[in-house]
Amino acid sequence: MTESFDALARLVAAGDVVVLSGAGLSTESGIPDYRGPSGVARRHTPMTYQAFTRDPDARRRYWARSHLGWRLIARAEPNAGHRAVARLQHAGQVTGVITQNVDGLHTAAGSRGVIELHGRLDEVTCLDCDNLTSREEVDRRLREANPGFDAHVAAVNPDGDVDLPDEAVARFRTVDCGICGTGMLKPDVVFFGETVPAARVADCFALVERARLLLVLGSSLTVMSGRRFVIRAAKLGIPVAIVNQGPTRGDAHATLAVDAPLGEVLPALADVTAGPARPALAEPAAV
Repeated sequence: MTESFDALARLVAAGDVVVLSGAGLSTESGIPDYRGPSGVARRHTPMTYQAFTRDPDARRRYWARSHLGWRLIARAEPNAGHRAVARLQHAGQVTGVITQNVDGLHTAAGSRGVIELHGRLDEVTCLDCDNLTSREEVDRRLREANPGFDAHVAAVNPDGDVDLPDEAVARFRTVDCGICGTGMLKPDVVFFGETVPAARVADCFALVERARLLLVLGSSLTVMSGRRFVIRAAKLGIPVAIVNQGPTRGDAHATLAVDAPLGEVLPALADVTAGPARPALAEPAAV
């Protein structure tokens, strides 16, 4: 691993790095991924946009599961990997961050201008009036509509979904838009069967095309949503470095692949290329 780490450090030190991150970066924050070593196997079919919008029972099932799962993600905090990416950005090596994650942890760690490819779980959109509402506000309304609703949560998925028994789902009540009064609410994330907004994809491609290095962190690149940026970089002759635990579907396009825990590699990488992390400023003494 020493040789591959040294090679990675040289690539990152040259600057103009664009980061593409996946669920594997958030596992050390307590959010499991689907395919990595800490992943969880889904025991139900992922919610599709078509089922969510057309089937009231499917919508109730999603909101009941997400109502509990989102609380776990909302409590998650950035880990050493997120903080290392922010350090690299503030030091000038990283010029852009694209994430497939919906947990908001890059921004919470201090990264700027993050492109959240699949949206954010802490925002809710109305499919009728397009109003955006904070998830905290929708959570408050759901709690009022479902007093005493609780269930044991064994595991939470990266998208904030959990497994619940049918009897728990059956008694859950959804809520409509608080602005227009009747609109259908949906977390502002891209569901299966839904497309990422074209302008957002174009912004990502523009970032990648200006990069000196595309650095993939914690993504198996199984779905084309993220893999297309690796393919574009490779076609343009832009080096691709991948840090992930386990193989990825982008390895054939990679200049360098490092199989190691991100919580170890990224802080060490930031120490080498961005300098040691500065200690937090002490609180001023009370007068």
